[in-house]
Parts: sequence; structure tokens; C-alpha cells
Amino acid sequence: MVNFVSFDSIEIPFNKPSHTIHISTLMLQQTRHLFRSSQHLTKPKASEVLTSYIQQCNEPPWTSYFIKYSSVINDQWGKSHFNWKVGKSNYHILRTGCYPYIKYHCTKRPVQNLILEDFFFRCIKVLNLGIPCLAYGIAAIFLIRHTEVVDTPYGSVKIYFLYPEDKGSEY
Repeated sequence: MVNFVSFDSIEIPFNKPSHTIHISTLMLQQTRHLFRSSQHLTKPKASEVLTSYIQQCNEPPWTSYFIKYSSVINDQWGKSHFNWKVGKSNYHILRTGCYPYIKYHCTKRPVQNLILEDFFFRCIKVLNLGIPCLAYGIAAIFLIRHTEVVDTPYGSVKIYFLYPEDKGSEY
């Protein structure tokens, strides 16, 4: 016997235990917006800040920065290593949450299949319970020495650096 679960007029067959995880994920995605406060409506998405900053720097060969969780909507949650297209360039993005920041390391590279690497980095974070990420975030509070402002369609956002970058340098 097959049962059906309906989400916004999408019917999903529910006949295997593996469907429970899929359905739980769908439910979380469907209800996540209910827990956001109204101030999120005025914050830019983390992806918008990423794109805006790369454009603002004229598509540099690489960049690495921190952004506060409280400054953005975390629309790239769960992504650790992925491709990101900006203008005519593709970037490999290494991203990790290191509370109270999100750390981005961006390198201009050709498009590649990064699914395996993304999965690997997520597994490492789960296996070590995120403790190194938290330690990195706490250390960053004391090590950050430089800030810049990124202009987005939703206003300006401050991003943080361990030291000022030499814009356009290969290394």
C-alpha cells in the first residue's frame, strides 16, 4: 500500500523509510520562513554579498573574507564547496560557518563537478561536531584587522579580513 503526502499540491508517494527523511527535509524547507523575523526582509542574502563583492573588486583571481551571520540571510546554508558564476568568471567557493561569522574563500577557476568535495567537507564538519569551526570563529574575533563595505541592492554590508588584501594579486 502506498500513502501520499501532499505539500502545496505536490503529491509524494510515501512507501519506504527513506522517504521519511526526504519528507522531513521538504517540511523543514516549507516552514523555515515562519521562523524568520521581519528584519530578515531588509537584509541581503549571503549570496548577494558574495556576488556584489566579487563584482566590486572587478573579478579578482582570489579573495577570502568573513561576514557576520547577523548581517545576512544565510541562503547558502549547507554548502561547503561549490561553483559560483560572477560575470564572465567562475569561482570555486570554500565556505564554512565559524560562529559568529561565515568564512568565504573564493578562487577563480574553471567549472568543475564539486559534489564529492562538498559532501566530504560537510561530513568532516559533522564528524568533528563543528568544534574547529567554532574555534576558528572565536579566534577570528581577535585576529580580524581590516574591514570593507560591500554595496548590495539591500544596502551596505561590512565584511571582515584578517589583513588587507592586495587586490588583483595572484597569491
